[in-house]
Amino acid sequence: MKLKLPEKGELASLVERARELLSQLNLHYAGVGALALLNLYLLVHIGFSWREASSQDADALAAQRVSLKTAEIAAKPLQGLDAKLASAKGDADKFYQRRLPISYSQVAAELGVLSKKSVVKLTRVQYAQAPVLGDEDGALTEVLMDASLSGDYRELVEFINGLERDRQFFLINGVTLTGAQSGTVNLRLRLTTYLRAPASEEEMKKVEIKPEAEDEAASDAKAKPVKAVQAKTGGPR
Repeated sequence: MKLKLPEKGELASLVERARELLSQLNLHYAGVGALALLNLYLLVHIGFSWREASSQDADALAAQRVSLKTAEIAAKPLQGLDAKLASAKGDADKFYQRRLPISYSQVAAELGVLSKKSVVKLTRVQYAQAPVLGDEDGALTEVLMDASLSGDYRELVEFINGLERDRQFFLINGVTLTGAQSGTVNLRLRLTTYLRAPASEEEMKKVEIKPEAEDEAASDAKAKPVKAVQAKTGGPR
């Protein structure tokens, strides 16, 4: 049996078809390769983006935790503020009622008691006053005192310590040495206290000068410039 060989024209047609097929196949392969490269690029890009986003989320979360902790620390002193304010108001009321006098007689009497206890001679006390708070419930009047006293050094120190620790409030503004002779020291003392409004008429009635301090208070009343005080505020209560 003899094989029939393709003719010359048919052979050329087959070769041309083979070239066309190879050419289309190459294009398909090229397209698939390009798509694979594109997918790979996209996957890598997505990976980097996800990693960056995760890092940013961690940083943001850490920043939020720091902010929350800072807010907690800042808010801690405010916890129980109502109770603290009530306690502070109670302490202020106690100080106001227990340590502030309501009249000049109380101030003079207390100075007389302290000077007698320390064996110090209180020779002169001048008073000046100025209102600080004017409302009826918490009216305060600042009282400035300029006192001259003499005595032994130890006795004067005891008198000053007694002023600082006294149940009645005295604020020492200045101490000046005015002279010394034969063991006796002369001092000029500047003090401040505050007169409060009496809580009731009964409290006002209880204000009395103690018998042991009457002489001291009387001498202080003669020494202080009463007219100046009366012209300014209507006189001592």
